[in-house]
Amino acid sequence: MTRQLSTEMQQCIDICHKCHDTCEQMLSRCMEMRSEQSMQLSMMMMSCADMCRMCADMMMRCSSMTKAGADMVQMCVRMCSMCADMSEMSVEMCRQVNTPEMTELADVMARCADMCRQMTPQAMQPA
Repeated sequence: MTRQLSTEMQQCIDICHKCHDTCEQMLSRCMEMRSEQSMQLSMMMMSCADMCRMCADMMMRCSSMTKAGADMVQMCVRMCSMCADMSEMSVEMCRQVNTPEMTELADVMARCADMCRQMTPQAMQPA
């Protein structure tokens, strides 16, 4: 039996997926550039994509537990916080490149960080 997701949690999962997908798409472009800066960006995007995917997966697992314990919920909140940290750090690197594609990616990352920061034990409870 699965429990219903809160609206906030579903929105956070959705933006984490979007951030993951956008990072993966831009990763291919960065790897084609073959510069020192693009290699650093590539490593950052891989880390951000992985963190977003892992965060979304963990939230879905936590929500599928009919009686997710307080420890599990707290772990999920911490994962969201780490995802927000990674996304915020990545925003800065993307904005330095100053291209429309990187600005778009930075915007997605910033929205992801904002949503992840809103994840509290209370936000993870269905209405």
